[in-house]
Amino acid sequence: MRTDTSWGTLPAREHLPVEVTEAPVLDVTIPVYNEEQDLEPCVRRLHEHLARTFPYSFRITIADNASTDRTPQVAARLDTEIPEVRAYRLEQKGRGRALRTVWSHSDAPVLAYMDVDLSTDLNALLPLVAPLISGHSDLAIGSRLSRSSRVVRGPKREFISRAYNLILKSSLSARFSDAQCGFKAIRRDVAQRLLPMVEDTGWFFDTEMLVLAERAGLRIHEVPVDWIDDPDSTVHIVKTAAEDLKGVWRVGRALAVGALPLDRLAKPFGDDPRDRRIGGVPGGLARQLVGFCFVGALSTLFYLLLYSVFRATASPQLANAGALLVSAIANTAANRRLTFGVRGRERAVRHQAQGLVVFAIGLALTSGSLAALDTATGSPSHSTELAVLIAANLAATVLRFLLLRAWVFPERRTDDLPARDAAPASAPVSVPASAPVSASAPVSAPASAPVSDTGSAPVFAAADTTDHDSRTA
Repeated sequence: MRTDTSWGTLPAREHLPVEVTEAPVLDVTIPVYNEEQDLEPCVRRLHEHLARTFPYSFRITIADNASTDRTPQVAARLDTEIPEVRAYRLEQKGRGRALRTVWSHSDAPVLAYMDVDLSTDLNALLPLVAPLISGHSDLAIGSRLSRSSRVVRGPKREFISRAYNLILKSSLSARFSDAQCGFKAIRRDVAQRLLPMVEDTGWFFDTEMLVLAERAGLRIHEVPVDWIDDPDSTVHIVKTAAEDLKGVWRVGRALAVGALPLDRLAKPFGDDPRDRRIGGVPGGLARQLVGFCFVGALSTLFYLLLYSVFRATASPQLANAGALLVSAIANTAANRRLTFGVRGRERAVRHQAQGLVVFAIGLALTSGSLAALDTATGSPSHSTELAVLIAANLAATVLRFLLLRAWVFPERRTDDLPARDAAPASAPVSVPASAPVSASAPVSAPASAPVSDTGSAPVFAAADTTDHDSRTA
């Protein structure tokens, strides 16, 4: 996984400006594999719905995943007959690969995809993309598990879907309700940062994308959908489930060790209303205090447990030093991630070294308290020692927070960041002013990609360009 690319923060979410341009506002991708029978009815029905109800220009992109039947010829014919339809040919299978490739080359500010069977009622499409156009959200997903959704499907698929989402909630702490509904949308500026971090090229692509976005603090909008199961679906449930579980393990392990650079998805300061400064109150102080108190409570319990264990075989001073050292290392690591939002391995050793200096100050306070107690009472009881240590730790805790905030994890001001961390300039995204659908600019493949001639209309071929790339304080 590459982590050497420098990124600034994402641009602030804004309502797409109303300007007439050649690029469409919405690009809907339909990934297909051997769908020669269903492809044309699907595309024509979707096109008719968008032309009749969608108030902005649009494009429909057919992403053919190395089909071996007549799907490429059908796609090429639709490309020729319908101006808003484009065909895209990939020589490798994988829904995730198809979406990453098409989305990476699209010039539309809002990107979406849906399954070729159109199981989801198309009336949910405008509510799906509206929060992205308005600047309210970063991603949007259709949910079949919302209370207001209307779903028709067999008990087997219902059980598998709910079991899978339960696994996501328990193992990855996912808060979104439906990871695998084939009905999602994303803003292009977010996709440009997020897609290189998603490793999966198959069915787990959706889940991995959502988990990373949620962990990075991006806003995910959910739309309840009306959904009718396709009994002729070619998805292999057992194989897909096994691959999904492998993906859950891989992503969970990466999150646990801080191997994912989620700071590349950070929003600019002030984009979140909770980040806005209040006169006399340092930015983020309230949330940092809550996180610090939570970590501190757990660290204190851990410290007291270690002290009791060490005290059985060592003197009070040695037991205190050992317990404080171990708990301090754990405390610094937890505060680094949870309180001050520093992820990844960059500067981790330096932070731990600075944390040990803070530990030394805490050790001096607590050791001095024990020495004073021993001088005053001669042979204090174990309970008295614990009471004195708790009082000394409370005083050390206040000092520890101030030192961590001001010295170990100081707030990085935007004007102090080096040039390589500055947010890249981006051209404004334009939205056509008129409601009628206009012809869209063609989807262009990379210059090095070969072109597959499958009909009278151009069908673009693209190689998979996977470039695998945490919110800092």
